[in-house]
Amino acid sequence: MTTNLNPYISFRDNAKEAMAFYQSVFGGELTQSTFAEFHASEDPAEGDKIMHSALKTDKGLLLMAADTPNSMDYSQGNNFSVSLSGDDEAELRGYWDGLADGGTVTVPMEKAPWGDIFGMLTDKFGVAWLVNVSGEQPQQ
Repeated sequence: MTTNLNPYISFRDNAKEAMAFYQSVFGGELTQSTFAEFHASEDPAEGDKIMHSALKTDKGLLLMAADTPNSMDYSQGNNFSVSLSGDDEAELRGYWDGLADGGTVTVPMEKAPWGDIFGMLTDKFGVAWLVNVSGEQPQQ
């Protein structure tokens, strides 16, 4: 797997609708997981919200999105981050360390409920980043 760099959009309660719209525009395969599927929220009202959504097109476009939990700030217009993802942990941790220098770590880079290593930070220029190292894939 190569390392991917793509936009990640945050929504407030309408990620599912928005990503269906983007799929109608760009085509491709849409996958979505809810907060309930990963037991990622203590708030029962958030169970059906989208924790992670990815739209991959045949042309190589990748757009990701999620609903912002009620406990987190949300500002339309400032609801974008940049996602770095792949399976080369050393490479991605190197990027993480560089981006974190002078920035603010909002979620430490550690094992996530979905099995990957994940972290969030805002760099010294105010850009929000998500870094995800894919976990071991099951043998088939």
